[in-house]
Amino acid sequence: MSHRHGPRRGPRADMVPEIAAAVGFVSSLLRTRGCVSEQQLQVFSGALREALAEHYRHHWFPEKPFKGSGYRCIRINHKMDPIISKAASQIGLSLPQLYQLLPSELTLWVDPYEVSYRIGEDGSICVLYEASRPPSSYGMLTCKNQMMLGRTSPSKNYIMTVSS
Repeated sequence: MSHRHGPRRGPRADMVPEIAAAVGFVSSLLRTRGCVSEQQLQVFSGALREALAEHYRHHWFPEKPFKGSGYRCIRINHKMDPIISKAASQIGLSLPQLYQLLPSELTLWVDPYEVSYRIGEDGSICVLYEASRPPSSYGMLTCKNQMMLGRTSPSKNYIMTVSS
């Protein structure tokens, strides 16, 4: 028996909460249009989760959270992100359908400890998931973070003053 899954030193090295936040966000965008069934969304979410984990495997540096950020960034700018289109093809969504369902300009940054997105080229950046960077602890999620996962609460960026 190999002991590959021994205790990890340093900060948490997995990408589970970050990927979950990103996948949940993209799924919720597809869900709002109501054209995709819950069952399809589950298949899509699973496919996207696996694809992202695979894509990020050697590009995840909790000790340098922004290293490789461009590589991990999910981007739609009149070109569909290949990872999203691949997951969508698993549930029979075509590219034209995806363009109708998703914003034409979307940037999603998936970095260790923080997942954020921007809709539109000069929209404000909203944080989807944020974890405190552990100084040297094992980076356990606090209860607060666990409760916030999977619950959409308006982030501080939403509270903007509109100047007339």
